Amino acid sequence: MAAVSCLLSEDQFLCSICLDVFADPVSTSCGHNFCKNCITEHWKTNDRYQCPMCKEVFHIRPELHINTFISEIVSQFKSAQQEACSSSDRQVSKPREVPCDVCTGTKLKALKSCLVCLVSYCETHLESHLTASGLKRHQLIDPVENLEGRMCTKHDTPLELFCKTDQTCVCTFCTVSDHKMHDVVPLKEEYEGKKAELGKTEAEIQQMIQKRRLKIQEIKHSVGLSEEDADREKAEGVQVFTSLKESVERGLKELIDTIEEKQRTTEQQAEGFIKELEQEISELIKRRTEVEQLSRSEDHLHLLQSVQSLNIHPPPTKDWTKVSVRPSYEGTVVRAVAQLEDKLSKEMKQLVKAELERVPQYVVNVTLDPDTAYPYLTLSENGKEVNCDGVCKFPQQPKEIYSL
Repeated sequence: MAAVSCLLSEDQFLCSICLDVFADPVSTSCGHNFCKNCITEHWKTNDRYQCPMCKEVFHIRPELHINTFISEIVSQFKSAQQEACSSSDRQVSKPREVPCDVCTGTKLKALKSCLVCLVSYCETHLESHLTASGLKRHQLIDPVENLEGRMCTKHDTPLELFCKTDQTCVCTFCTVSDHKMHDVVPLKEEYEGKKAELGKTEAEIQQMIQKRRLKIQEIKHSVGLSEEDADREKAEGVQVFTSLKESVERGLKELIDTIEEKQRTTEQQAEGFIKELEQEISELIKRRTEVEQLSRSEDHLHLLQSVQSLNIHPPPTKDWTKVSVRPSYEGTVVRAVAQLEDKLSKEMKQLVKAELERVPQYVVNVTLDPDTAYPYLTLSENGKEVNCDGVCKFPQQPKEIYSL
């Protein structure tokens, strides 16, 4: 059955409806195979019973039975596939693994690399290096890529040493030629030292990152507090300016009321004068009528006798020459504005004083890390360095200064 599985492909075991490997395969009378659930659901959603492959129509719904032969073949085919995949996963080189340089076709995972042959070998192709006497002397290492880069270009031998004087990898022959009398150590010794140094650097960098993340949180927190204060200040500002607006409106109303009151007083005074004048006019008209009638009399005696009893002179009246009802509004608006300005000025001074006593000052401290900052990077104002206390001093600086 294993041989049969090798000759068959997965496409021969796919259901034409779900396009997946058969599950409970059944056969129709026309000879085509489907998953039992797939063909059942297909017929439920169609008006007639028809084969999805050859389109043959069945007048009566066929009875479906599991095809045990195909079911068994599918089961064994799945098992063979799983075994092949498991075996392949254990051997085939993955993207980040070093492949065998000898394998043709599918590259298997390399087990060792030879510094003499400059070739990486899988478990099968490595066998000769483990058994052949001539190959046993070759230096084997864990599989690595770019084996040519591990060889000395001048002497064509492995780079096994490190020259601390020139800070470069060298081979054994280099130590007696170009690097004679230099401080040379094994690669592993320098590797351990550099690895420890890199670990320390990594820890320092991580600490710097953490500090800056904390600083970001601190700044964000300060921004949050500032936002809360801004909202509160806006609310208080609206309240203050609303109060000031109401004061202005009250001042305007008082001004208008004053002017209107003065106008009403003027009107009342004018009405009194007019009434008094009309009364005088009435008396003058009466006297004029009497004088007119007397002047028309032809009786000499009557006229003379009447003149004695009638006062022919005008009745006594008021001197209206200096009487005036024109009020003066000059300076009314100016005085009202001056009073309002004085009042608002006092209120604003009180508000500013209270605000300065109440409002906290939020400051974000920016720290320059001495290990990473430019050595001549300074906080300055007007060309003078400023320390954390805000005190200016005049340092001895180079010609090029980078200032914040």
